[in-house]
Amino acid sequence: QVQLIESGGGVVQAGGSLRLSCAASGGTFSTWRMGWFRQAPGKEREYVSAIRWSGSSTDYADSVKGRFTISRDNAKNTVYLQMNNLKPEDTAVYFCAIDLVGGNSFDYWGQGTQVTVSS
Repeated sequence: QVQLIESGGGVVQAGGSLRLSCAASGGTFSTWRMGWFRQAPGKEREYVSAIRWSGSSTDYADSVKGRFTISRDNAKNTVYLQMNNLKPEDTAVYFCAIDLVGGNSFDYWGQGTQVTVSS
């Protein structure tokens, strides 16, 4: 069973930065892509960013383009989300997810890490 462990969340002032990490474990598996989602209080979970596990393809939600950068370390089975110029509206629980087969959905999810941006 694949497990995803997020870390790096915290409290930061508006304009600040945080770097989230998500490490995948649980035996031998192939990875098609990994992604980040977030869920703010009272709102539905929303897509943030994703990265293909081979090549350099990345994708971002419009709300984070130019501020967030997704990257990966294949050797460590880890994906990162560098978040710069954070805004109070970025406050949410951030989840990472893994797509093993290139389908239309993600197969496994982490427990989430809280990011709070104060104004």
